[in-house]
Amino acid sequence: MAREDDAMPDIADVTMVDVLRAVADPIRLRIVQTLADGLPHGKCGTHWDFGVHKSTMTHHFRTLRDAGLTRTVVAGRTHTIELRRDELDARFPGLIDALTATIWAPARSSVGPGGSPADQPGR
Repeated sequence: MAREDDAMPDIADVTMVDVLRAVADPIRLRIVQTLADGLPHGKCGTHWDFGVHKSTMTHHFRTLRDAGLTRTVVAGRTHTIELRRDELDARFPGLIDALTATIWAPARSSVGPGGSPADQPGR
């Protein structure tokens, strides 16, 4: 029988500031992007091979849970992490789509060749 392991905030208490602060870290953003597939992911696995220690990943998982982005489900000795997608979409429509769109759309640079601002009027 599965149960929710650690307490997570009620979705009504989750603020945009907390969510954005949590995903400001590149590893945590990658975790959210991985979890956006809607499947539960084990806390251990090659999908979390981000080049950091296990204790660092534990910190990132906790930060995301405390910010209200994820839930941890325990079934026996197996711990899985899931994105609270439905709840987050209802509270902040379009936010998760915007965060996951960054996977496919590389950021545009506003700096031109040689480090100068690119094609800015008046410059």
